[in-house]
Amino acid sequence: MSQSLIAALQNPALYPHPVEGFQVIETHISWVLLTGPFAYKVKKPMNFGFLDFTSLDAREHFCGEELRLNQRLTSDLYLEVLPITGSADAPQLGGEGPAIEFALKMRQFPQANLLSTLQANGELTTAHIDEMAAQIAHFHLNAPKVPAEHEAGQPDSVMAPVSQNFEQIRPFLSDKADLLQLDALQAWAESSFERLKPLFAQRKADGFIRECHGDIHLGNATLIDGKVVIFDCIEFNEPFRFTDVYADTGFLAMDLEDRGLKSLARRFISQYLELTGDYQGLELLNFYKAYRALVRAKVTLFSMPAEADPVQRATTLRQYRNYANLAESYSTIPSRFMAITHGVSAVGKSRVAMRLVEALGAIRLRSDVERKRLFGEQTVTNDPHAGIYSADASAATYTRLHEIAAVILRAGFPVVVDATYLKREQRDGAAKIAESTGAPFLILDCNAPQAVIEGWLALRQADKTDPSDADLAVIADQQANREALTPAEILCSKRVQTNESGTLDTVVAQIRQRLPGL
Repeated sequence: MSQSLIAALQNPALYPHPVEGFQVIETHISWVLLTGPFAYKVKKPMNFGFLDFTSLDAREHFCGEELRLNQRLTSDLYLEVLPITGSADAPQLGGEGPAIEFALKMRQFPQANLLSTLQANGELTTAHIDEMAAQIAHFHLNAPKVPAEHEAGQPDSVMAPVSQNFEQIRPFLSDKADLLQLDALQAWAESSFERLKPLFAQRKADGFIRECHGDIHLGNATLIDGKVVIFDCIEFNEPFRFTDVYADTGFLAMDLEDRGLKSLARRFISQYLELTGDYQGLELLNFYKAYRALVRAKVTLFSMPAEADPVQRATTLRQYRNYANLAESYSTIPSRFMAITHGVSAVGKSRVAMRLVEALGAIRLRSDVERKRLFGEQTVTNDPHAGIYSADASAATYTRLHEIAAVILRAGFPVVVDATYLKREQRDGAAKIAESTGAPFLILDCNAPQAVIEGWLALRQADKTDPSDADLAVIADQQANREALTPAEILCSKRVQTNESGTLDTVVAQIRQRLPGL
């Protein structure tokens, strides 16, 4: 019935709106009819184990779930579930009588606007990534927590699909090198799980297992009215969706890295963490990225025809190995360092720190953000040493920055702390964290002409989203009261002229030379 129904639905007279033409997109679980202004999605009566759409009641239920769940991230993309009445040969949308099928009505958008298409055309920007980070962070912070009694997020429930990947991949492989790599990946996954088991349990107890999206990648994000919209979350399988927020973020990071966009993946993670403050779970990121890469590797093998010819098999194995190698890259011993910026407000420290994020995989911590996470927004005052900028509040802020930096370093990531560090005591505190974690320590001494600082300050003050409260009076006070770097500090510092890109390029190259694993 389904094929004849899809053919019969391609009749403009059935629709209460103009139809520009029909195009049918078919996937293994649905048909989508594109009409021009709207798209209509009909689920196939299939059972793949991980989903079961075989009954009409199930298809109605999951249409409703798809509508409900996707409306969490979209406001006017998923519109309504419509009953299809009549017969397969003479259907009606929303007509009288018993339903023979259900369709999910959506606002149609050009396929050219998919972020995956923008990326393929070289048009994906950092602004798109920042917008995704903000949306996903807000979504995760507000997503319902999975009930404590639910098995989702329990350590054994986390590991079960990871182990299943290896069991399902192994029968497809015959090459000795592939099998040895898979064995090594499984050993790494199992040892990582044992090491991380207390953290998995803690994440469950602390409520970080949430009703997530489950399938965030560039192919499930688009531009609508110039804004990034994330769509097509997992509606058909609760365990795929009831997961740690790091499994969601890890999927997008892996997808970006698979596309050769490592700098954007790093930017996304750092921006996301800046917004959520969820640094305690960072040690899980590579575990989940490796899991997601191996899911893709498995799906690649599953898609190979049973009677594949040598060319098809070679192509499939090449794709599989790309994902397996990506998973392997997450198992390597990381190179870490701790860098701090040094300089007055608006000298360009945040730009310098972001460059280390994108080029070297550092996680950026910003004093302006963490100060307000500790104390809330600043009340208007003319005293740069009052309120959340008092000596005690500043000391607490730097203590907090250093605590988080230690967490990041112990999780295996480099860190760059974006703060003024104009007092020697503050710099000493950072150096002690680097020493205690065995990480190399670097001071990025940021400088720029006064006119450049004032110009950047004006731009920052015009940006209502910037967390800094500094003005010219604050900068003048900083310049008058700063404590110069000591001779010992100068030895572990690099001078960066922030208005000249070349000096920062040199610093990045020097760090890479010293720590070749970055």
